[in-house]
Amino acid sequence: MGRKVILVIGAIFVSIVFITANATTAAAQGKSRGAGGQGASPGGPPSGTGVGRGIGSSSDNSVGRADTGRGTASDRSNGRSDAGLDRARTASDNLHAADNDLQRHPNLASDMHLSANGLRAGYQSALTANPNLTFGQYVAATRLAHNLGANNPNITRDAILAGLAAGHSIGRTLQDLGLSKDEAKTASKQVDTEIKQSRRRG
Repeated sequence: MGRKVILVIGAIFVSIVFITANATTAAAQGKSRGAGGQGASPGGPPSGTGVGRGIGSSSDNSVGRADTGRGTASDRSNGRSDAGLDRARTASDNLHAADNDLQRHPNLASDMHLSANGLRAGYQSALTANPNLTFGQYVAATRLAHNLGANNPNITRDAILAGLAAGHSIGRTLQDLGLSKDEAKTASKQVDTEIKQSRRRG
């Protein structure tokens, strides 16, 4: 009986030692895992960084430049379109005024031995280079070239029109083409008189 009691007590003691040892080992492993997890966290990428953020930033930057580029191109394109429309509108208005002038004063063409259609066609062509050219200026340039061209080969209608397109007056243009100031003034007055006579007779 005494021997059995001793064996039972010994078995209980061994069990207690075994359980205590296992509990200590488990606790140590838990601490080790906890420390390892905390150590790994600081080494990882912070929130909002890394490849995802890089792609987002690159996309934002690219879209910004693209939007700016499209906006600038659009503004420039619209500017060119508006300028082109203004030129076309001015040329159309001037050509319409020329049609009315020729209908009222057909002698403007016939006095220069030209048909009304021929004079109009020449003026329409000149408007493509200078939409601000008036019909009166074109008629004057044509008459001046007719009156002066024989003795002054440089003085042609195209040369006079080029001077007008550059913003010069007819008098200044004639001087640039070789006439003196007085000669240019006299030639201009003569042409003005001829044009007035054609209008009165028309």
